[in-house]
Amino acid sequence: MKPKIAIIGKGNVGSALQRGLEAAKYEVKSVGKDPARVRETAAWGEIIILAVPYPAVDDAIREMGDAVRGKTLIDATNVLTPDYQLALGFTTSGAEELQKKVPSAKVVKAFNTIFAEHMATGQAKGTALTLFAAGNDKEAKAKILNLGRDIGFDALDAGPLMNARWLETLGYFNIQLGYTLGMGTKLGFKLIR
Repeated sequence: MKPKIAIIGKGNVGSALQRGLEAAKYEVKSVGKDPARVRETAAWGEIIILAVPYPAVDDAIREMGDAVRGKTLIDATNVLTPDYQLALGFTTSGAEELQKKVPSAKVVKAFNTIFAEHMATGQAKGTALTLFAAGNDKEAKAKILNLGRDIGFDALDAGPLMNARWLETLGYFNIQLGYTLGMGTKLGFKLIR
């Protein structure tokens, strides 16, 4: 039986992941900026996807409270400043800092290297994009890899949570290619192996 998925964040990323997961026959609930419902939704889900802007992470953690205890928490955030610069990197990552803030959760960094428009299918121009998942808990990471495959991604174990440092910089590079260098959002990364 597929796990129940709680999505915290109803923006482009959260909405696209909800469409993809529902198409793959997952039961999904999502919530936006409603503190009481954030906690309720997180408590309901077996896997929680954090799909909020980076500056809203601390608020979301506070609102979820102990509803994250023992659960897999997917960090789909891009660690950017309001002017789209990398906020952390190289010696730590947003995901590692998140794990410190919620030590009872099993944090997995995933989905941040993909533009939202590809999250519902896992594909760009008919090719399965690579979904990188980094985390320290092998079972939690395996659940996310399966979830990604069910959506349509080529899902890849990207190693320990420390590797989120490189996934966050790859996500930043993706944004740079798409927006700053004007290549658009139809692109995506595919690891050939």
